[in-house]
Parts: sequence; C-alpha cells; structure tokens
Amino acid sequence: MQTDVAANGVCSSESVNGSRDVWSCKDSDSLSADHLVIMVHGILGSSSDWKYGAEQFVKRLPDKVFVHCSERNMSKLTLDGVDVMGERLAKEVLDVIQEKPNLRKISFVAHSVGGLVARYAIGRLYRPPKEEVKDKSGNECKEKPRGTIGGLEAINFITVATPHLGSRGNKQVPFLFGVTAFEKAASCVIHWIFRRTGRHLFLTDYDEGKPPLLKRMLEDCDGFYFMSALRLFKRRVLYSNVAYDHIVGWRTSSIRRNSELPKWEESLNETYPHIVYKEHCKACDADRYETISTEDDVSSDKLEEELVRGLSRVSWEKIDVSFHSSRQRSAAHSVIQVKDEAMHIEGADVIQHMIDHFLFT
Repeated sequence: MQTDVAANGVCSSESVNGSRDVWSCKDSDSLSADHLVIMVHGILGSSSDWKYGAEQFVKRLPDKVFVHCSERNMSKLTLDGVDVMGERLAKEVLDVIQEKPNLRKISFVAHSVGGLVARYAIGRLYRPPKEEVKDKSGNECKEKPRGTIGGLEAINFITVATPHLGSRGNKQVPFLFGVTAFEKAASCVIHWIFRRTGRHLFLTDYDEGKPPLLKRMLEDCDGFYFMSALRLFKRRVLYSNVAYDHIVGWRTSSIRRNSELPKWEESLNETYPHIVYKEHCKACDADRYETISTEDDVSSDKLEEELVRGLSRVSWEKIDVSFHSSRQRSAAHSVIQVKDEAMHIEGADVIQHMIDHFLFT
C-alpha cells in the first residue's frame, strides 16, 4: 500500500486492488475521525471516480471523516448484477470496519448504479436493535435501541444520478430519445451489453419466478433488511440532473412520477449555482394509496408506480441540479460527480453542497 500526501494536508492510500482511502494527514484529526464515508462508483467505473469528492470531504472535514472509495466492483465487474455487486460491497465495508476499530458512524455517497448497489449492501449489513437496555434500578431506558449498519450508526445515505426506478420506463434513459420502439428494443438486448446488471436495470430479471430485484428491494425479505436499513439512516438524499444526463433520467433519479417533476428556475445562489430546486419529501404510508391494478403484470408503468410508492415510505431530500449553461453539459452524468477534476470541475458546487449539509449526529 502506497501513501501519498497532498499539498492540502490530505493523505491517501491506494491498495493493489484499487481501493482508495482518504484521511487527514494531521494525526490528531485522523485519530478523532470516527465517521466512515463509503463512496461507490457507477457502471464500468473505478475508485478514482470519487477522487475529487473524497479529497474535498477530508479537506473540509479533517477531524470527522475517514473516506473509503470502493474497489470491489470496478470496470467489468459492474456487469455482474446489482445483487452480486452488493454482496461484494458489503464484505468490503466490513473489512474496512474491522481494520478501523475507532469508527462509530457510517454514511454512503454513491453515483449512478452504485446507489442501487449501496442499497443492496446495506440490506445485508443491517443489524437489528439489541434488546431493551435497563438501568440499575431495572427500568427501561427512555431511548429505544436502534439497529446498525455493520455495527455503526447510520447517518447519511446519498445517491447521485441513481436510477432508483430502473431504466426501462419512458425517457428513463434519455439517449433513447423517449422513442417507445427504441426503449422496447433496449429492454430486449440490454443484457447483451450490460449482462445481469442490464436485466436488473430494465426490470427483466424474473429469476426462479421471483419479481425483479428492484421490486424485491422494497421489502425486508429472504434474510435481507432492505427497507429497515434504508429507514435507519437519519438522512436520505437524492441528487438528480434535470437535463442533459443521457444515461439516467430525472424521474428515476429523483423518485418522482412524471406529474411530480417540479418547474425549476435558474439558480441565483453564487455558492451553489447549479442547484436549481430543493424539496423535502416526508414519508408516505403506502396503505393510503389505492390498490394497484394487477392487469398487465409486465407493465413498466405498473412496476414503476410500485417502486415510487415503495421508496416513498421513507423521507427523502431531493436536490435537483442543472448544467444547462455549462460547457460540459452533455457530460452531466459525470459532471455532477466531478468524475475527472480537469474535465468536470463545474460540478464542484454539488460536492460542496453535499459537504455543507452533511449530518454528523
């Protein structure tokens, strides 16, 4: 493992496997940093995709965070399926926790399909609350015990341009231009390109007669605690491109119906010039909705509606981003993450917004 010291006081090490750890070079800061931030890249990506974001987190929060950029699913390994990647990520997170016994809290920051992988992983990492703790007099403590993620307190769960509703609905993959024929054709051939991951994204995986994986991830089932784990985090945040993201559409990344997409105006905020809309959505009780029609079981509209309702059972902060005036707007899917500092630096205000609003307790 090689350690590099940056001029801004940020230390980083990269393993032979490609994982990247980032922390403060100042001993007193690194010893007090008890908040693990797991950064997860997207399809065909690598740990270096979050290099800029990781360094900014540590630079701004040197005594609070230790950042680990995931490497277990790099490059072609991202084609193995959301479930397989989620299992690998869960194991990787446990390995990091074991190596850093001072860690007490955990947050996730994930880009694109990495957000789905992180959702799967936390379902595996969830630990149910311990039995009620009693004080010396035998009375139950007022504070109810909470579950954990790998033994750590769950704080922030942040996704960036993640297709939470899948990719097969109308205009969910913008480069298909919303043409129904193209979208139907993509559903039939996507597995030739993106293999199992493509099936999961286009909701065409009916393994052993089971519903698509993204639908199964709306419940706690088969020893996984997908929704219990998601509900455990104190903040759940969605950063979404309103336009020019040719890979992931606005609706799927912001968990909204088409009729719920807000009208946005150009930002007048000099600090965050590309953030054009913010919304705090409270948790909705799925039982209050009318029963979904069971006609046409393979309807993407029906499946999408089920995904919206299921994921709306927890609260979300929705942050909408626009690079419409950016020189690199056609690369919005990468700019929002600052995947490459030289090419995508116009997305730096989005990273700053994440850091400025990051929760610690």
